[in-house]
Amino acid sequence: MPAQGEPFSMIRRAIAHQSVDRRWRIPVIASAAVVSVLLSACGTTVGPHRDEPVPSSGGDALADPSESAGPSASSDDLSELEPSRSERTTTPLPSPTESTRPEVTPPPVRSPEEPQPSDDDGAPPAADGPEAGADGAGAGVGGSVLSAEDQATLRRYANDTWTSMSAMVDEGTGLVADHIGPDLNDPSTYTSPTNLAGYLWSTVVVRDLGVIPADEARSRIDAALSGISSLERHDASGMFYNWYSPRSGEKLTSWPGGDEPIEPFVSSVDNGWLAAALRIVAVAEPALGAKAERLSDSMDFGWFLDSSAMGGAGLNRVGFWPDRPSHECSERADGTDRATGVFVTCSTYGTAVSEARIATYMGIANGQLPTSSYFAPSRTGAANGSGTGWMRAPSGDRRQYEGVSVVESTYDYSGMRIVPSWGGSMFEALMPDLLVPEAEWGPDSWGVNHPATVAAQKHHGLHETTTGYWGFSPSADPEGGYGQYGISALSIESTAVSSDDRNREGVTNAVDLPASSHSRPHTDELDGPSDSVVTPHASFLALPYDARGALDNLGRLDADLGMYGAGGFYDAVEVESRRVAPTYLSLDQSMVLAAVGNALTGDALKTYLTEGSFEERIRPLVAQPVFGSTVG
Repeated sequence: MPAQGEPFSMIRRAIAHQSVDRRWRIPVIASAAVVSVLLSACGTTVGPHRDEPVPSSGGDALADPSESAGPSASSDDLSELEPSRSERTTTPLPSPTESTRPEVTPPPVRSPEEPQPSDDDGAPPAADGPEAGADGAGAGVGGSVLSAEDQATLRRYANDTWTSMSAMVDEGTGLVADHIGPDLNDPSTYTSPTNLAGYLWSTVVVRDLGVIPADEARSRIDAALSGISSLERHDASGMFYNWYSPRSGEKLTSWPGGDEPIEPFVSSVDNGWLAAALRIVAVAEPALGAKAERLSDSMDFGWFLDSSAMGGAGLNRVGFWPDRPSHECSERADGTDRATGVFVTCSTYGTAVSEARIATYMGIANGQLPTSSYFAPSRTGAANGSGTGWMRAPSGDRRQYEGVSVVESTYDYSGMRIVPSWGGSMFEALMPDLLVPEAEWGPDSWGVNHPATVAAQKHHGLHETTTGYWGFSPSADPEGGYGQYGISALSIESTAVSSDDRNREGVTNAVDLPASSHSRPHTDELDGPSDSVVTPHASFLALPYDARGALDNLGRLDADLGMYGAGGFYDAVEVESRRVAPTYLSLDQSMVLAAVGNALTGDALKTYLTEGSFEERIRPLVAQPVFGSTVG
């Protein structure tokens, strides 16, 4: 069993199945997003995960050994073929200059006589993909636009969400906390690199929307950068540790208010979000560009690479510890890759639909990771994991991308074919899309899979549950703690909790933690509530692909279930019991603000991040894969 007292907010999912790997997978890791706790050698896992580390290739990788022997890497086995999709063209996003930033202009207003998209049956959007933000602010799915009323609603959401976000910031350090309660007093006493990242881009968003004046935004960002600059880092890699005090900036070695130890850990995905936010700030606030770049330039993502994974294509490890951890599986870095003198995780991120791809984007853009590491992650799970009770055998069209052999496999769901995530959640699929124009750059991959994921989430809530609401993603548990919520039919882990089937034998999806807690010590109480849980941030992630459906869902969550407070939407609700988790999580609020900002500014955040060399290095990679996804 994992020891008590370990982070429980963004701990990466550990694959622990005796027939696949005899070693304990890493049960805790990482920052403001998800947690996975290994319960037994039989592979029972629990908790809010927003990722799935897979075994490294050091002796017991999930990839079939026969696939890794040759010059080409393969991320799956092949059992049958699926037809490929036809190619489509894309239009580049504009890049801001140092002296200008995208203007915030009102989106076009829908005339009253134009037909409104129907939300009654949860029908999937058109397969041609999103147009949100491509041609101007307020564009919705399939070329539809936001009405003036929609824009006003989104601006109200942004104003109120900023109220809770800004209430979490320590005036002395400029650092944002992990969460805060409904009274907007006494924010939590710990934070993570992902939280810090979300605050940075949120400040840029509210500046662009006119919620705060430009000089206040610049002052806030400057203070935050100063606070981040003062944090202790792993010197050789330049990477940040996972837990700090927002009040003092000290690296945490025990949980506030107790004596439970924290073993300092360096997380790849959390540093990925922070590096992305620093790049956004450098472009959006040129006066602070040098300050932001000094931080980001020192971050070396090569320290996370396992170059032997997937037959040499390479995958990112979950992270590393400076000292050998007492309870997690680790391997001493032998200097084969960049990492040296540390203890690396026994797991790597090995599925394509995962928020961990932000670290891959940043590492490749910086020239620190090989381009092959983008193609290497599996679509539906490695072949010799299938048949063990937790992974399906892949089936699809085998394709080669720059020497990496991939099976473009999918799951069938309600007439659609979708590349799934580990936990079947919205967060895993769509958070990177807040900052990287994946759907535009990858029209035959993300451009189909993203709208299909949204359509599936909507269909599940409206037709496969009795609640009539949708949006399933890791979030606060209304009964205390943090839970993993998603659609089991779109989860690679076959035992992932379904939103309407949460107490199946062998399934646990929430840990009993203190109320209003995002990241707390792990306890052994693992019985989650029985009702389905919906989280508003999932609807905001859906805005580019079904704006009308997302706004209607949010409106009903507010009007019917009392989900709205002084700081915007509360984090989650058990719909059937109407129990609300009355807390604001800085990570989830930052997703809300990013989504609203993109909807109203023509994807300004994406433009900031992808300016210059980022687009030159990343866009050609994203353009290549042809997923087997279909919508409708």
